[in-house]
Amino acid sequence: MSQRPIYLDCHATTPVDRRVLEAMLPYFTEHFGNPASINHVYGWEAEAAVKQARETLAKAIGATPEEIVFTSGATEANNLAIKGVAEAYFSKGRHIITLQTEHNAVLDPCHYLRSLGFDITFLPVRSDGLIDLQQLETAFRPDTILVSVMAANNEIGVLQPLKEIGSLCRQHSILFHTDAAQAIGKIPLDVEELKIDLLSLTAHKIYGSKGIGCLYVRRRDPRVKIAPQIHGGGHERGMRSGTLSTPHIVGLAKAVELALAERESESQRLTQLRQHLWQQMSQLPGIHLNGHPEQRLPGNLNISVEGVDGAALLLALQPVVAVSSGAACSSTKTTPSHVLMALGRNERLAYASIRFGIGRFNSLEEIDRVAQHAISAISSLRQPSAIGCS
Repeated sequence: MSQRPIYLDCHATTPVDRRVLEAMLPYFTEHFGNPASINHVYGWEAEAAVKQARETLAKAIGATPEEIVFTSGATEANNLAIKGVAEAYFSKGRHIITLQTEHNAVLDPCHYLRSLGFDITFLPVRSDGLIDLQQLETAFRPDTILVSVMAANNEIGVLQPLKEIGSLCRQHSILFHTDAAQAIGKIPLDVEELKIDLLSLTAHKIYGSKGIGCLYVRRRDPRVKIAPQIHGGGHERGMRSGTLSTPHIVGLAKAVELALAERESESQRLTQLRQHLWQQMSQLPGIHLNGHPEQRLPGNLNISVEGVDGAALLLALQPVVAVSSGAACSSTKTTPSHVLMALGRNERLAYASIRFGIGRFNSLEEIDRVAQHAISAISSLRQPSAIGCS
């Protein structure tokens, strides 16, 4: 059997940590009760596990357990936050602000709301991917009800200035939502300090299982109202109906607990691996770093490569390393990454990009092997006169 490629796509998903799996397993077969079944021991066991998980997650972001609403993941949490606020506050205003570089789980709900008559401002970003705070404040209007800015970008890893954004929103009495799917467990997140009103999380970016996430919804100063998007049963205090998946909720809490416990040491290790990879890749001419060089996730390296075809580059890399391109693909068409285009990259560079997502189980030896193969592949694909003309 041929050796599997080295996995460096940890912004797409991560393997479930065995410690997380071990915490989940009893709730599939032994403690399998429905946490809403409050008349017998099976339900009590599940309810207790969910309560403990809720407390763990709340503590991780400086919230209270009652402010945690479980969802199927960050996509649903983003939809619940954005559409839920829009519906609950439409009599106050119909203007929402977000960034051009947001994940589609934010952009698509905003486009949907625009079709219903809401006014959406999609702010540009600077060439390093960071928001222009003055431009944000200038965009505020009396009818602005929500600002949605992701904590850490899923493609270029850029960390937005959440504290400054939160302060501006609070000064103008505008709700602030952040998609923290890529950020939880990797950077400090305190909803009180950062003045965040809604925050989306998911498990599978931090070595938990797919299909589980949560939304933090502030209960005081201010008390945030959201209209439910899923009805039927009144679960999660009426904000999100559906039987809670106890094993996945337990796994989400365990994944967050582990990530927080190991954050400082892991951040230092991943930063070193990222810098080591960048030092080797940047020796080649025509290699462009996408995003701020320092204000980014520890394990993220996103580069654009001059003088190569993007599809050919990914194909050449596949035998040795599993990575993503900056291009967003669908079943019917391929378009250049909207994130890289927003940074000012031309289409050729946007197509010829590589997102390296280094994770918990990667080693220095793997990074060296990937760098050597990538440099060799790029050199082989390039024409002698290709550099500087893309």
